[in-house]
Amino acid sequence: MVTMTKPPIKTLLSAADLYELPDHGGRTELVKGEVTPISPASTQHGKIASRLDRYVGNFVEANDLGEVYAAETGFTIEEDPDTVRAPDVSFVARSRIPPEGEPPGFWAIAPDLVAEVLSPFDVASKVQQKITEYLQAGVRLVWLVDPETQTITVYKSLAEAHILLREDVLTGEDVLPGFSLPLAKLFR
Repeated sequence: MVTMTKPPIKTLLSAADLYELPDHGGRTELVKGEVTPISPASTQHGKIASRLDRYVGNFVEANDLGEVYAAETGFTIEEDPDTVRAPDVSFVARSRIPPEGEPPGFWAIAPDLVAEVLSPFDVASKVQQKITEYLQAGVRLVWLVDPETQTITVYKSLAEAHILLREDVLTGEDVLPGFSLPLAKLFR
């Protein structure tokens, strides 16, 4: 006699559940309620992400435009089931930050700007999924930085993207007015 067993039912986590885990889930993101590990970054990835964070952060601070957040900062960009993403660099405009400051835990807000730095082991479909999620959540500007090709793909929507080459200048467009960074300086 053959016995049938039911497949185990997946338990989906919320952003609050992830935050309550030891180390807030460690190096993970939450994608539609499922914990997804994030691999450690390569030195090239870390160097480029750090530079970009520094250039954007210095500009934002000098102009009192808002706040820039480091790679470990989780943002709940979708709910029920929850998705918590931790972009390599993110910016939230001053006008969107409550007077009492950011809430504890993961902030349920789409940053105004997100930058993701590619690593050699990134899967193209997963990267595209992140970009789609960011834009659908309301992120106004996404920078996809590719250290290998020394290019940045700038997304304002899924239908509006353009590629900057090493000899081009990255701008903050209407999200960070006045910001400009020669790619040659970033990829030096």
